[in-house]
Amino acid sequence: MNYGFFRTACVSLKLKVANPSYNKQEIKKAVDDALKNNARLLVTPELSVTGYTCADLFFNSSLINQAENAVRDIAEYTAGKNIAVIVGAPVPFYNSLYNCAVVIYNGEVCGIVPKINIANYGEFYEKRWFASGVQFKSCRSVNYAGFETKIGNQMFDLGSGAVLGIELCEDLWVSNPPSGLLAGHGANIIANLSASDEYVSKAQYRKELVANQSARCVCAYAYAGASVFESTTDLVFSGASFICENGAVLAQGKRFKRESTIIYADVDIEKINLLRRKNISFENISDGEIGFSLLDIKNDDNDLKYRFVDSHPFVPNENDKRIERCSEIFAIQAAGLAKRLEHVGSEGCVVGISGGLDSTLALLVCAEAMKITGGKNSDIMGITMPGFGTTSRTYNNALRLMREMGVSAKEISIKEACTRHFSDIGHSREMHDITYENTQARERTQILFDMANKHNKLLVGTGDLSELAMGWCTYNGDHMSMYGVNASVPKTLVRYLVEYVASESENGIANVLTDVLGTTVSPELLPPDENGGIAQKTEENIGPYELHDFFLYNFIRFGFTKKKIQFLAEKAFGQKYSPGVISKWLNEFMRRFFISQFKRSCVPDSPKVGSVSLSPRGDWRMPSDAVFKDFTD
Repeated sequence: MNYGFFRTACVSLKLKVANPSYNKQEIKKAVDDALKNNARLLVTPELSVTGYTCADLFFNSSLINQAENAVRDIAEYTAGKNIAVIVGAPVPFYNSLYNCAVVIYNGEVCGIVPKINIANYGEFYEKRWFASGVQFKSCRSVNYAGFETKIGNQMFDLGSGAVLGIELCEDLWVSNPPSGLLAGHGANIIANLSASDEYVSKAQYRKELVANQSARCVCAYAYAGASVFESTTDLVFSGASFICENGAVLAQGKRFKRESTIIYADVDIEKINLLRRKNISFENISDGEIGFSLLDIKNDDNDLKYRFVDSHPFVPNENDKRIERCSEIFAIQAAGLAKRLEHVGSEGCVVGISGGLDSTLALLVCAEAMKITGGKNSDIMGITMPGFGTTSRTYNNALRLMREMGVSAKEISIKEACTRHFSDIGHSREMHDITYENTQARERTQILFDMANKHNKLLVGTGDLSELAMGWCTYNGDHMSMYGVNASVPKTLVRYLVEYVASESENGIANVLTDVLGTTVSPELLPPDENGGIAQKTEENIGPYELHDFFLYNFIRFGFTKKKIQFLAEKAFGQKYSPGVISKWLNEFMRRFFISQFKRSCVPDSPKVGSVSLSPRGDWRMPSDAVFKDFTD
């Protein structure tokens, strides 16, 4: 299975201006290369058959006729080949000449799309030679290169859910690009045949323009630029080419190459379509005349050779971007908490401090909220509640952190209260089952709520997004608070947020945070091991959080099937986890996610910080009794 991936290629051609006989051979070579790499769509630059810079030679019949002959030859060359090819050519139609994209598949010309916005400023004089395709209110029949076909505004169904729309160069640079309308009609791949010359600062702007349009249209965008061999007179071209998807640059060609250069990317058509279905702005548009052609390309299995699959989708790879992301999230968390504190007239915060990552982040957010509201860290009541599983490392880190931050620290042991409760309900303290664990979690939560009431403070929850997804929280225990600051933050990102604050903190606080970062993730509800270390290690029980965050992101953000998530995970984690290990923990994720919805249906308010959230009031509405069998086959 290809799981919705469609391999796309863009080529910047080594061509000769006004020499279609030569250029068609280079296009054929590009077709061969694309086929060898199992591409299903090849996009060439603007006027690739003739060259863009032919100027008044476009008035010469010999050039026009040779271009048409070259298109015929290229079409014949594609017979029996499983690839759609888009070439640029000057196409005459009655009284005018049009700068066109010609779509070729399996030995035929399947359609012709004329450029709509004709550049005629600065160094461009296209209106001297070409008419605008805006004149075509609907597609018209035309005989071109020996084929009866259609010319005008149209789209092409490539098969496997891929729908192609086309615009040419300047069409992208105007205020209302044709690609917007094409996307509204269902095109999820936009091809742009371009001849954009170079000057200082243009390259970055062009790249951002292409990426942003792919985001705006929620589509894949394949942009093929004219190469250095178009350079003439005052103009220099570079061969800038990109393949983008929903704002991300999947592939980028090197500029100023002295040979034909092809870039490839496996674009995710299924992902694009799923995102659009979640976005009401992409309801089908019915107005306007747009032609439609079916090519029905066979889309074989895809090995994702030309796609990077991020193993940590919540965490930016680049350090600068990661710091920027953490700064933004921390600010959102603190701003949300500050607003709630002001609204309810709270005199500060209460937060349970365990010495682990989540409670540490919550405490740091509380301190930042105090700055915003004009309060003091002493207005924060930090309570550490050692139990049967508390180790000396986490206990001491909790005390050190509160001391270094200057919060009002309290220590309340839960051992005696839990022992009394075991006696009351007839449960042996030696039976270390779910009752043993949850009794401790609920006792801690009771203390925190009552202390918050007593001191007119707001109880701040510490649980994170990954724990909510897996149901790794005690119902009406650590599951509950008056306001949760971490509920939209995945576990893989919590670590980097604490690391970010540590880098901004004084040495005393930074040293404690560094030690917290090195602590094993655990709820510490079971007795320590024989060496006094943490015995209950979360990731040994439910699996690695980096896998679960990967599963969560792809399941919630894009609605992918279990099989596709497995396929992507094997690509992302192939060097670290075997397919069997991935499958084991994916099954565990799916099981726990479905049976834990009842916990998510009544979680406290918490600021949304990213595109994936499980709030029952906003992003995720799911029946608590949904059956997961059909989602796991």
